[in-house]
Amino acid sequence: MAGSVSLFLDPQIRDWVLFPITLVMILVGVLRHNVALLLQSAPKKLSRAATREQRALLRAQILRESATSSPVPPAFYTSLSAHLARAFETGAYLKDGPPADGASAAPAAAAPNPLTDPGAMDGMMAGMKTQAVMMVPQMVLMGWINFFFQGFVLIQLPFPLTLGFKAMLQRGIETPDMDVRWVSSLSWYFLNFFGLNGLYRLILGNDNAADASRDAAMSPYANMASAAPAQPQDYSKLFKSERDNLALAEGLYSWSGADVELRVLRKYGRIPSP
Repeated sequence: MAGSVSLFLDPQIRDWVLFPITLVMILVGVLRHNVALLLQSAPKKLSRAATREQRALLRAQILRESATSSPVPPAFYTSLSAHLARAFETGAYLKDGPPADGASAAPAAAAPNPLTDPGAMDGMMAGMKTQAVMMVPQMVLMGWINFFFQGFVLIQLPFPLTLGFKAMLQRGIETPDMDVRWVSSLSWYFLNFFGLNGLYRLILGNDNAADASRDAAMSPYANMASAAPAQPQDYSKLFKSERDNLALAEGLYSWSGADVELRVLRKYGRIPSP
């Protein structure tokens, strides 16, 4: 541009404005990550009976899904399948114990009200704390830059840009004749806000709490929604369904170790192939 204004920046702007803003934003991101980790509550542990209930169903599913090429010998497979089917029928693995004689299994409990359930309230409070840790430092940083470095021109980009980038790169500077490549202090803050995510992933790992792109896309109510309890599963019905599936899997059972000695001998040419 022939009419563009030529600027010569004082090196002290680089040393006392550009580098400090970048360094402070990196340190604040690392601090946010560590504070968010400290505020995270420990996951709620399941009771021994609830863990036993889930593991029994998982064990039956693994046994059924591997039935077509099972590593379990036939005698052990039949015994284990019969034991699980019998336990599922009697409800021996249910968290609340088997139902009384002649009584039907208790229906699944309804999902608790998140406003009265202490566990759900803890999840909501944890989400609000995390959001506060993400938002408060950015507000303080923006106020700090606006107060001390308002109107500063920090750096010139080494590649040409169109006039459409002027509003993004020169926030806080109302000069229509300045070259688009010059970057103001406030715009440098926003560029670092979204541009340091790769550095955070390199320093803190992929699942870090300093990722600005994730914070910008996250709704303030996202953590509250994720903390809402899911509909509880009726393990009594799941056990009955899995018992029928085990009975069907017995017809598909095939031991992977059948005639293994003959297969090894044929592989190494000790006996002729059929």
